[in-house]
Amino acid sequence: MDLQVKDNKGKVIGSVAASDQVWGAASNDALLHQAVVAQQANKRRGTQDTQNRSEVTYSTRKLRPQKGSGRARQGSARSPLLKGGGVAHGPHPRSYRQRLPKKMRQQALRIALSDKLREENVTVLDALKLDAPKSSTLRDIVSAFDLKGRTLIVTGSTDHNVVKSASNIQGVEVQAAALMSPLEAASFPNLVVTQEALETIDSLWGTGGGDE
Repeated sequence: MDLQVKDNKGKVIGSVAASDQVWGAASNDALLHQAVVAQQANKRRGTQDTQNRSEVTYSTRKLRPQKGSGRARQGSARSPLLKGGGVAHGPHPRSYRQRLPKKMRQQALRIALSDKLREENVTVLDALKLDAPKSSTLRDIVSAFDLKGRTLIVTGSTDHNVVKSASNIQGVEVQAAALMSPLEAASFPNLVVTQEALETIDSLWGTGGGDE
């Protein structure tokens, strides 16, 4: 398939061939959802912890006699029923990691990119080169495309000038093409992809790519 290419002013200056396998994948909401949830789960640290009744620092002395007071039986101040006592069934450190096969992750990324293209939320930029970090230049480029909502700029490789320029612009983030994931592709309403990044994406996840 052919995608329109725009310059920094938002003007169409030509077209570029893109992989049908990457940008024309059929929708599969179940697979995309599974990949996104797995990636979100893998980002969790799993360090939540609560003290159960055996870990709370209190005496184990019986609070009052078992019978005679007319009140409920209480055996220890560590009881979850009392203020300051242990927590019953509370969270403890654990791993939330979910394993997703490599081919499923790759297909989920193709689906996310294809869905964005079908929604007409993908813009191909001819080139993005900054001699020095300058937020105003990058802001003008994004404004020229008249994009609404958060925007992810995908570059062919990590360009620190572009990354630093975007750090001061709310709602704009930068990512290298080789580090793209289903979560990023699906969570940003707009994708701005440079021609170099498009070639990298197609080579990695197109026909024969990324299967080694």
